[in-house]
Amino acid sequence: MTDQNNTAPHTQDDEAETQSFAENSDSLPENGPSETQRLESELANMRDQALRALAELENTRKRALKDREDASKYAVANFARDLLDIADTFRRALDSIPADLRDTDPRVASLLDGITATETKMLDTFARHGIKRIDPNDVPFDPNFHEVMFEVPHTGKPQGTVIQVIECGYILNDRLLRPARVGVAKGDAADHTLNEEV
Repeated sequence: MTDQNNTAPHTQDDEAETQSFAENSDSLPENGPSETQRLESELANMRDQALRALAELENTRKRALKDREDASKYAVANFARDLLDIADTFRRALDSIPADLRDTDPRVASLLDGITATETKMLDTFARHGIKRIDPNDVPFDPNFHEVMFEVPHTGKPQGTVIQVIECGYILNDRLLRPARVGVAKGDAADHTLNEEV
C-alpha cells in the first residue's frame, strides 16, 4: 500500500517535469549553422577588439615611460642654457690674456690658473650631467650642430671645412643645446663663379 502511494505521486511529478522541459525546449533558439557562424564572428570581433585595446595600452605605457625618461634626461636643459654664457665668459677671459704676459707676470699667471681651474671644473660638472662641448675646428661643416657665420675664400682647405670657431656649441645627451657658431672655407669653384659675375 505504501509502495503504491509513493509511486503514484512520483510518476505525476515526472510527467509534469517532462512536459515543462518540452515546452521550454520549444522556446529555445535553434543553433543551426548560421547561428554558429554568427557567434564565431562575434567572438572573433571581441577577440580583435581585446587585442587592439591591449596593444593601445602597451603603446600608452611605452610613451609614458619614454616621456618620463626624457623628462629626467633633459630636465636641466633650460638651466644648462643659462650656464653656457658663463662658460663662454671664462673662455673669452682666457683668450684675452696676451701670451707675453702669461709667462712674465706671476700675478697674471695666477689669475690664468684660477680661471682655467674654474672653467675645467664647470666643464667637468657639465659632463657629469650629460652636457658636452662642441669645438669643431678643422672638421666638415655639419648643419645639425654648426651655424655658419661667415665664409672665407682661398684658405687652401676643402669647401665647407670649419676654419674658425667663434662660439662653441653644446649638446645635452643627444639633443642640441646650442649650435657652434663657425666660419667655413669657401671653395675655389665658388670664387671663380663670383669673379665671373662681378
